[in-house]
Amino acid sequence: MSALPFKLNQDRRHHISRQRHKVTNWPVYDASLRQRGSLTVWFTDEAIAAWVAEPRTTRGGQPWYSPLAILTALTIRAVFRLAYRQAEGLLGSVIGLLGLSLRVPDHTTLSRRAATLDVPQPRTGSTGAGADSEPLHLLVDSTGLKLCGKGEWLLEKHGTRTRRSWRTLHLGVDADTGQIVASTLTPKDVDDASQVDSLLDQVAGPVASFTADGAYDQNRVYDSVAQRHPEAAVVVPPRATAVPSDMAETAPTQRDRHLQHIAKHGRMAAGAADRPALVYTAAGMAVPDTLPAGPESAGPQSWDRGLFRNPATSTHRRPGLPLA
Repeated sequence: MSALPFKLNQDRRHHISRQRHKVTNWPVYDASLRQRGSLTVWFTDEAIAAWVAEPRTTRGGQPWYSPLAILTALTIRAVFRLAYRQAEGLLGSVIGLLGLSLRVPDHTTLSRRAATLDVPQPRTGSTGAGADSEPLHLLVDSTGLKLCGKGEWLLEKHGTRTRRSWRTLHLGVDADTGQIVASTLTPKDVDDASQVDSLLDQVAGPVASFTADGAYDQNRVYDSVAQRHPEAAVVVPPRATAVPSDMAETAPTQRDRHLQHIAKHGRMAAGAADRPALVYTAAGMAVPDTLPAGPESAGPQSWDRGLFRNPATSTHRRPGLPLA
């Protein structure tokens, strides 16, 4: 018997056999691994000549950069998933290494001109944006936006009392990339579940799962998802007062299976939803670009609703459900 306790059953343990595959062309394999991180950037003569915007013939300010220059910076930002300032710095470094005497668009110009150009938005794991693309996992929820206008100035300057204006921003986020694929802006008294049809119509491609909070526990939500994506799994935690349908014993729906799972294993045993942080982050980063332009501005407030509860300040965890 061995003197060490953890080697007591050493002779009866299952041993995993060693890998028999052996790399015989190691130099080629090593070079291919290095090639994966290789990056080659060059500017053609046509691109350098078209970097500066053409002279404007009408009244107004003269732009410094052509659409090609703005699109180049925005494409780098989309590919490497950078903020506007980081994209400005990366493009400046590339131009400096190439020894080119080109001006670099600043982050403010990139943000303003991005609304006028069609910037490519790659999705990880997708082969396209149509029906041939890989199905995405859609996260849906809403958050409140407070409109800041003249009422805020009157309250700050004269101390007057005024009624605050609110809007509700409904978002659909790709769970894999955090990209916002659908959005609607409605008054604050609009039901969250009523915007599911509009959000699903904006999604280009198949949907593998639809995840939301208890506010979307309605039959019309299940019907909307089943009508557009029959194979999609609806992951919505039923409310505490939810009851099964009349066909739960013979032909149970997804909602009935959720209720049966909770009744058998408990609501807490169903798991916890860890996706709210992704949706909350996407909402906070994209709210300024999502709202339509107007005389009033809106900003995200601490109106905790559903999946947009801030994970850094809240310990509330909502139970998840199996994808079945």
